[in-house]
Parts: sequence; C-alpha cells; structure tokens
Amino acid sequence: MDFNSSGGGSELHNNQYHQSEDSKPLLGEMSTPTSPEGNNNNKMGAGPCRRTLLPSSSGMRYKLLQEGDVQVCVVKYPRTFLSKILTSKLLRRWEPHHLTLTDGSLASATPAGYMETTLSYSSIEDLQLLSWDNAPKYCLQLSFPGGTILLQAANSYVRDQWFYSLQWKKKLYKYRKVLTRPSRWEVVLKEIRGLVELALTSPLQDDSIHQAPLHIISTLLSQNTNLSPQEHENIIVAIAPLLENNPPPPDLCEFFCKHCRQRPRSMVVIEVFTPVVQRILKHNMDFGKCPRLRLFTQEYILALNELNAGMEVVKKFIQSMHGPTGQCPHPRVLPNLVAVCLAAIYSCYEELINSRDNSPSLKEIRNGCQQQSDRRPPLPLRLLRPAPPTPPPAQPALPLPPPSSIVNSSEVLVELERSNNAANSRLKGPAGGDSEPSLIDCLLISPALSALTIQLPARADHVLRCFALILKMLSDYDDWRPALASVLQPIPFPKEALAHGKFTKELKYVIQRFAEDPRQEVHSCLLSVRSGKDGWFQLYSPGGVACDDDGELFASMVHILMGSCYKTKKFLLSLAENKLGPCMLLALRSNQAMVEILCLMLEYNIIEHKDTQLQIISTLESTQVGWSLYEQLCDRQRELWELQRKGGPTRLTLPSKSTDADLARLLSSGSFGNLENLSLAFTNVTSACAEQLIKLPSLKQLNLWSTQFGDGGLRLLSEHLACLQVLNLCETPVTDAGLLALSSMKSLCSLNMNSTKLSADTYEDLKAKLPNLKEVDVRYTEAW
Repeated sequence: MDFNSSGGGSELHNNQYHQSEDSKPLLGEMSTPTSPEGNNNNKMGAGPCRRTLLPSSSGMRYKLLQEGDVQVCVVKYPRTFLSKILTSKLLRRWEPHHLTLTDGSLASATPAGYMETTLSYSSIEDLQLLSWDNAPKYCLQLSFPGGTILLQAANSYVRDQWFYSLQWKKKLYKYRKVLTRPSRWEVVLKEIRGLVELALTSPLQDDSIHQAPLHIISTLLSQNTNLSPQEHENIIVAIAPLLENNPPPPDLCEFFCKHCRQRPRSMVVIEVFTPVVQRILKHNMDFGKCPRLRLFTQEYILALNELNAGMEVVKKFIQSMHGPTGQCPHPRVLPNLVAVCLAAIYSCYEELINSRDNSPSLKEIRNGCQQQSDRRPPLPLRLLRPAPPTPPPAQPALPLPPPSSIVNSSEVLVELERSNNAANSRLKGPAGGDSEPSLIDCLLISPALSALTIQLPARADHVLRCFALILKMLSDYDDWRPALASVLQPIPFPKEALAHGKFTKELKYVIQRFAEDPRQEVHSCLLSVRSGKDGWFQLYSPGGVACDDDGELFASMVHILMGSCYKTKKFLLSLAENKLGPCMLLALRSNQAMVEILCLMLEYNIIEHKDTQLQIISTLESTQVGWSLYEQLCDRQRELWELQRKGGPTRLTLPSKSTDADLARLLSSGSFGNLENLSLAFTNVTSACAEQLIKLPSLKQLNLWSTQFGDGGLRLLSEHLACLQVLNLCETPVTDAGLLALSSMKSLCSLNMNSTKLSADTYEDLKAKLPNLKEVDVRYTEAW
C-alpha cells in the first residue's frame, strides 16, 4: 500500500475540524478537536470518539522504542468519515507486524499487507491517541494523505511508548532535514533552541534523546566552517543545557577545541565549558574510546591558563575538582587528569618522536631486517702494522659530534646510539654484570650529551609548562599521591622528554613529594616495576639523565627505601648491578645513607669481585663517617681486614661525574700499589688529577675518555708513568703540544686519540718514536 499517495476525499483535509501536527508545538499538549458528529450517537448506538493525549507533565518516563510488535489496521477514508467508522463494530481486519522505527520511516519486518511499503515520517500529518467505547483499546492513530493507520498495543504503557517514540522520531526527522540545508542563520539558531527544548522536555528516557540533537548540531557545524565567532558562541549557549548531563560527541569536541584556541578569554569557556569538563573528569571511564574528550579537556585547561590570573585559575579549577574535604569524592578525577597531562606532555615532543619513529633504520629494526647495533657499521681502527682480521678492539669508540646548544630528535637519536657502547662497557664494570644498558643510562651516559639542549616551539613549551605544573599540583594532595605515584610507574614519558632538562626539573618536585611521603604505597613506586627497567630513583641518580643536584634527591630516595621494607638483599643487589658507581660517589662525599649501603653490601657479601670490594673499602676509608662504620663492620667480619692487608685492587673505575677532589680523596685513603687498570671515563676530572695518577707506579691502562684532561696532565704522565701500555684520550681537549710528550712512553701499545686535535705531522712523529704501538685510533682528526 502506498502511504505517500493521496486518496479520495483529500479535499476535506483542511476543514475546520482538522489540526495539523506541524501547526502545533513540537512537544506539548494537543487540543482535542470537536467531532463532526457533535454529541449525537451514531446509528450503531456507540458512544462518540474521544481523542486523548497523556501530558508530558504526568511524570511518566518511557524507554525509546526502536522496534516492537503491534497490531495494524489501515482505513482509507477521509477524516470526515473516520469517526463513524471507528465507532462502528465493523472495523477491518487487524494484522500483526513487527515494526521498526528507523531514522526516516516506519517499516515492517514482513513488508506485506497493510505495511507493504514503508511509511515516511514526512507523510504523517497527525499523530493521536485514540479510545472509544465497545471497541479494542490502546490504539494509536497516524493520519496520512490517503487515510489513517491504527496501531493497537498490548496495554496503555506500550501504547504511550509507541506514541512518544513516533512523535520523537518524526520531529527529529524534521529538525534533521531543516538543519541539513540551512538558509538563514537566524532561523537556524531558532531551530536549534527548539531542538534543545524538544530533547529537554521529552518524557522519553534514553541516552539517544540528548545525544541525537548533539550529533545533528555537530554535523551542522562540520558542514559550515565559516561561521563568525559570535555565531559560534550563540550556538554553544543554545546547546549548553544539553551538555550538563551528556558528553559532547567527537565532532562537537573538535568545534569546542577550536573555540578554546581562538577565543580562550571568551566567557563561554568559563560559563559553558566548565561544567562540561567537570562532568568529563568525574564520569569518563576510558579516554581511549573517546580521545577527543581528552583533547577538549586539554584545550579547556590551556584556555584557563590564558586568562589574566593564569595558573592561579587552573589551580582553583583543580581544587574544585578535588573538593573541600581531605578526600576527593570522585575516584575518576585523578586518573582522568593524569591522562590529560600525559597526553599533553607527549604532544609537546610529538614532532621529535615522529622524526625518530619514521626513520628508515627504526622501521628496518621493527621489521626484523637488522639489529640496532648494525645501524651504523663501526669504522675500523687504523693499524700501524699488518694484522689478520680480528674482532673489534676492546674499546671501540664512536665519537660524538661537537656539543651544540640546540638539537633535534635525529641528533638525539645519534647521541643515544653513540653512547650505547659506552653504556655497555660501564654497566659491565664495577658490578661485573653483563646486562644491557637501560634507556635512561643510554640517554646521558656521556657528559657531552648533558650540554645538549632540546628547544621546543613556543606553543609546545607553553603546553609543557602548564601540564607539568598540574602534575605538581596533583602531588600536593595527600589522598591523590598514592594513585599518582602508581600511575607514573613505570616511567610513562618519552625519552625525548627525559632528555629535556626543563621538563625533568619541573618533574623533580613530584618525585620529591613521593620520596617525602612515609607511606609505603607511595615511596615504593620510586622503584622500577621489573628487573632491567629503571625507576625514578635511578632517573635522578648522579650521572642520570635528570640529575641536577649532585645526587641529593637520589640519596634521599634510596634512604627512605632502605629505611622501610626494602632493606633486603634483593634491593642491594639491584643497586650493586645498576647504581654502584653513584653510591660510591656519594659515599666518597660523606653521604651517610650511601656509606651505610656500601657497608651492607660488604656485610651481605653482595659484591663478589675482589677489586670492586677493595674499591668500596677504599671509598669507606676516605671519609670519617665511612671509616667509623667500616671499623664496626670489621669487628663483626674479621675477614675484611685480611682482604685489605693483601694489597689494593688491580682494577678501579671512578663513578661518573666524579671530580679531581673525589679522585684525590679516594686514592689517599688506602693502598693502591697494585692498581693496574684505572678508568676515569665520563668523569669531570681535569689535568689537575695527574698529581694523583703519577703516584700509581703499577698503572698500565688508563681510560680518560670524554674527560677534561689536557696537555699539562699528559706532560706530567709522560714523565712518571713510563710503564703505561694502554691510553684512551678519546674526546679529550688534548692538542699536539701534549700529544708530542707521549713519545717518551715507549711501552705504549694502544693509543686512542679519536676526536682530538691531533695533526698529521704529530701522528707521523708518534709512529716513528713509539716502536711498540700496535693499535691507534685517529678517527675524526686531521690525521684520519
């Protein structure tokens, strides 16, 4: 049956008794027209037809119907005769149908009989609830140009549910059609207000009742991008009532973000967006499913930061989210705020991260084409004498380029690669471990990297400062601190952020708050989550990527961890494996906590390597507090005295960031007559330490890689250390004036002058005067 065609008697549709639906309010009470028959009974003796409508103010709430079973009867007569037919007992047959309410029409699952074709909402002229005597109850009347459709439900509630659902679908269809092709924006704004009013007053209780209008408006805005700022604000104010209890859809979030960026000082941001963002933070369960909600929250906070009071306004917003009491009543606020902060901070380094992740070498690595160590083939050392192919020398050194004040991500990546070998060799040093270098150890293993500065664009720098301060604010709340510490474990920031001194300096406050908190669930998060991964206390260790205080924060973190439930052999083993150097350096500077840790390592027999044990003993003896505790330890373990009496260590590695004073204090504390191998690589020693080095008569191997050791020190070494066989001067400031003095060291068999100011003439002179020299590295010099 074609419901969209006109039938007989259509000329009577506009009589005085007919009231079209489009001429009535979009949602409200409908007037009951007078029956053309008046109060007279028909020939069948039935009572008059009564049209009734349940008012929306009755308090009843209904679930929006999308489909359902109902009885259908179609009467193809003009409306003037309808009342006579309805009051008669000779109604046509009823057909059962399973009807579906689509976005544009009413359709049956079995398109046959009365519902052979779909009924478009635009063809429905009137929608009424019907009831009459001596006839089936619970009927609904749909008038269309060719007649009337009667829908009979099982009970009054289902009938009303069908009525309000059809009414909602019909009017939503109308608004969608009107707002798809707007002509004048004055009319559009009026229609938007009507659509909002429709959603707010509907007796239907369903999420789509508020979401559908928002999606219609979102589509309207996405198709009309040339609106003025004032039109933007008018639309936002008009839809504000819908946003109080409903999250905005993705496209609308994009529109809100644009408004926050373009007009951050608009009152709409404060008055309309504030309750929306508050609701998002309180009720959102997963930003992964709706990332634009997170972006909108981020842009809203940045807009608050643009106000005159700046971060004070943001601070008041954070306070409002926490609440006035000591315990925040909303458990989702903190994780949502942290998620916004982490995403915003990540976006600051997105350009650097993308340039790193899109490099061909990393793509090949991901695809398994080659290993990371094979990215740049190592350059062979230049050999003075012919030799058969052998494995690479013990200390191959890929030089670092001259430090620059500003670098991009590709340069940072190169630095990480070139420092990888150094990290490997250092991690295999004092503790004797063979573990791979961790991310943080690779970042700033060389002092040359500490001089690098990552400069962000102005916008990214502004975003970074804002959200780093928010993390600091969150850490000030006692009830939020345990959850914040848990969320920040393991370290969730990209390595570009960890290499950025400005960021790690801001983050240091948060880590200090964790370290000061006596609760185990807080300070335990300073540890790594699993073996081989660094934790916060390692990140801020001396020589670490974020350390800017000579290890004070590191010492306080280790102290509280050792003072609680972590005074165990397992924790000491992890320190000995990864952070023995920083511990010895701080103990050398009289740090009480580090002295106690070294004593415990000896007492629990953590260190098995004899030379490392002797170095720890020498470190303890170099300070008054260390000597006192070491004496007490020896009273309990007499074998330590015996170990020391046998002579000093044969190998010694000074911790990274050590100074001339640290070296002097260590060497003056005990006997080092047996010392043959000394590594000062990546320390801050200068030529002044040569005064201490010449007191080591057995020294045969000296590593000065990436130190400030200069020409004056070389001259002094050449006069006193005639037995020196291996010397590494890679990346030191030595010149020809000092290198020429090495010609008197006839025992030298290996010399590394990589990245020094060596000239070709000096190189030829050294070759002629050093007969035992077999290996030499002159890469990145004039002699190369």
